[in-house]
Amino acid sequence: MNCFMCKGDLENKNTTFMVELDNCIIIKNVPSQVCKQCGEVSYSNEVAKQLERLVNSVRNAITEITVINYTEKVA
Repeated sequence: MNCFMCKGDLENKNTTFMVELDNCIIIKNVPSQVCKQCGEVSYSNEVAKQLERLVNSVRNAITEITVINYTEKVA
């Protein structure tokens, strides 16, 4: 598979995903494809859906910053 941005080769790595809404949510150890040439990070459809579920599950947390580990299932 090639990078959408530069057409470089992708490698599987775990990365950190961060989103800032009303609070900051950091999700560690996310399965990703990272371009060896430009560093662009992409996610499979399944991982993107899981990231959305994880963000929604902690979005209304009282804390200003939430750090969680990526999991296959949201409890």
